[in-house]
Amino acid sequence: MIENEIENDDDASFDDAARETVELGNRIANRDEEADAWDIADGLLAGAIQYWLYSRQPCEDPLCEDCAPLSTAEGRLAELLRLTRGFAADSAYYHSPTDSNVGRA
Repeated sequence: MIENEIENDDDASFDDAARETVELGNRIANRDEEADAWDIADGLLAGAIQYWLYSRQPCEDPLCEDCAPLSTAEGRLAELLRLTRGFAADSAYYHSPTDSNVGRA
């Protein structure tokens, strides 16, 4: 029972963080109608990457098995890219009707 509660808390934290990020982007865009949505999104992504990398620093034990996959910069980048691909593919915005590789009849 406790494990399920922890998983639910983790899911809620994930959902809250994602929702808050989108809301922050919208607040910034609404505050400055001339702001470029791409610039806002790039800034949000840069901040998210910084936070993610900070949160994934390995512990001080060089033999720690839990930290092993993330114990190098290359390992952290590989995991970040794996997650990014998954989150992008799961997004409702991943495919667009205006994508250049969409067939048109």
